[in-house]
Amino acid sequence: MMKEKSLIRFQKWMARGSLLAGVCWGIFFSFYFMEESIPDKIRIEKGREENFDFHLPVTGELDQAGLEVFGNQSPTVEKDKIKLDLNQSFSLKSQEQGSYSITCRLFGLFHMKEVNVEVVEQEQVVPCGIPVGIYVKTDGILIIGTGTVTGSDGMNYEPAENLVKSGDYVKTVNDQVMESKEDLIETINQCQGEPVILGILREEEYIQLKLQPVQTAEEEYKLGIWVRDDLAGVGTLTFYDEQNQYGALGHPVSDLDTGTQVNMGEGTLYDAEIAGITKGEKGNPGEIAGVITYLDQYRLGTVEENTSVGIYGNLEKIPEKAGGESFSPVGFKQEIEEGEARIISTVSGERKEYSIVITDLDYNSENKGILFQVTDPELLNLTGGIVQGM
Repeated sequence: MMKEKSLIRFQKWMARGSLLAGVCWGIFFSFYFMEESIPDKIRIEKGREENFDFHLPVTGELDQAGLEVFGNQSPTVEKDKIKLDLNQSFSLKSQEQGSYSITCRLFGLFHMKEVNVEVVEQEQVVPCGIPVGIYVKTDGILIIGTGTVTGSDGMNYEPAENLVKSGDYVKTVNDQVMESKEDLIETINQCQGEPVILGILREEEYIQLKLQPVQTAEEEYKLGIWVRDDLAGVGTLTFYDEQNQYGALGHPVSDLDTGTQVNMGEGTLYDAEIAGITKGEKGNPGEIAGVITYLDQYRLGTVEENTSVGIYGNLEKIPEKAGGESFSPVGFKQEIEEGEARIISTVSGERKEYSIVITDLDYNSENKGILFQVTDPELLNLTGGIVQGM
């Protein structure tokens, strides 16, 4: 009987514990859902009223100066702070460019997040969707990995093992700046087997490492590292603006072997032609193969920045298939809605629009915040959907 009572008590305790865990999980999930439903950053056009409708039990507080608030609610002002009810629709407007902050609190009590509001000038761009060739030099010499070298004595050595890492950049050798792989090879050979000091950039930290070169032949010495100083590939020119500044790729230029975003030096953009398409299938993303001609007459411009959301630079001439002067106003992330939409691509050889359906949105994602399904029969027949390089 005592054992049965103890078992019943234990079962009740477990049930209460499960209920409590469920309630805690539900609260956490609800908080997370509401936090993700409010963008981390909002951009509005100077002089234009932007409407917002979150329908959440959240209050917002912002400085009175700079932003005007409109809508169904009557915002209150306390100590130069405007109080907003994010459960009701409201609009923001400003006549001045600048950056503002909205402090969000759940039920007006619990701090949830800070929302950055940026007031910007209207921008116009030409959406392109055309293939371009990309050539970039690395800022420093990228170390891909280490390996074994056979010395002139017939023995195997690993002089760089556990010293350098994949993803490091060689900046100097004995305080001499290295501009290319050829510079590195020549400098190591000139050392005549004496130890060298490598100046290494590792995740934004500059360090110095001492390595002992291995003689592999007469007047030839090696450190046992695999290196790269440039990359090339085909991507998509996304847009260019009225100042002929462009954005391309939508993701960073990364090294295939290390998987890291490349520290970029100088770069060049070229015309490119689609040579073939491998259709995407389940388990295989497919890809576009392109041909780049590295001649001055095919040069389009410079690559100035390599960022997590793409590359940016300046066009020296407009590509023939870029869409002419068909400028369109830039929309803001909060204006994107689920449903039917169009994408622009030249995968068929000509610039065309294709139908898609946006199925999900992540307003707080810096990259890949739109999930969509290709519905256009022509594009599905051509590529199977979205493939690498589009």
